[in-house]
Amino acid sequence: MIALLIGYESITRIFAPVPIHFTEAIPIAGLGLAVNIASAWLLSGEGRHHGHSHGHEHGSHDDHDEPNDIATASGTVRLEVFEDGVPPRFHLRAQSGPALTAQAVSVETIRPEGTRQVFIMRDKGDFLESVDEIPEPHAFTANVRIGPDTYPVPFEEHEHAQDFAARDNNMRAAVIHVVADAVVSVLVIVGLLLARAFGWLLMDPLAGIIGACVIASWSYGLIRDTGAILLDMNPDRTMAGNLRHAVEGEGDQLADLHLWRLGPGHLGAIVSVVTAQPREANYYKSRLARFPSLSHLTVEATHKS
Repeated sequence: MIALLIGYESITRIFAPVPIHFTEAIPIAGLGLAVNIASAWLLSGEGRHHGHSHGHEHGSHDDHDEPNDIATASGTVRLEVFEDGVPPRFHLRAQSGPALTAQAVSVETIRPEGTRQVFIMRDKGDFLESVDEIPEPHAFTANVRIGPDTYPVPFEEHEHAQDFAARDNNMRAAVIHVVADAVVSVLVIVGLLLARAFGWLLMDPLAGIIGACVIASWSYGLIRDTGAILLDMNPDRTMAGNLRHAVEGEGDQLADLHLWRLGPGHLGAIVSVVTAQPREANYYKSRLARFPSLSHLTVEATHKS
């Protein structure tokens, strides 16, 4: 509404110019700019503090374990889950000592529920790669067999809500408010200085129109995102996909999933599972406990007859 009013007032001044009191308008615009810069600085500091309280709000990411270095009798080898733009697979490379041979190496994963899977390795030049992909979730103990010796390596995975679900829209609205005011103040000052120096009186309403467009654009983005929250729209499609993988990884079927935003960094979910196994809701709640952003979880388990 403010953007529309500024735009309307600026357009009327193009067709009906009014006298500009430069000696009064320029200092007031400069004072407004200083106040807005100070406010933006204070709010950005609060935003950083608030972000830390909810854990990494300024990014969307999945935290996987760092590469694991294994000390063997022949030297140090490094095991990691590699998934940058490709399906996840184990990579194993010698950091020191002799090169590894695929025939003498294998990796067996043991998941918390007892499921085991053996991964055969293949030679990729300066490292070994597992032939099979690693199914989600990446939470298991990897027993690395090198020759006659076996080395256990724990892997953990913690999922976080993406930026849209993690951001604090109240703080975002306040920051947008003062930053938009600061941008408009800069435009006003430039317009007033040019109008006074060269007599370009149209620069004042032109600055108002540009400022109105800036405010309208930022406001639209804020309204779009908060409207999606009010309508309980899916705030994080990546999280929804990860929930589906976690449930269906053992042959169960995800019949229905409703994911919505409760607050900054907090999600709610209703999960309906169809299973042929004698599993109850608590089993799936324990499997989904690795998603710390799921602050409220309802699970319904239906057994196939």
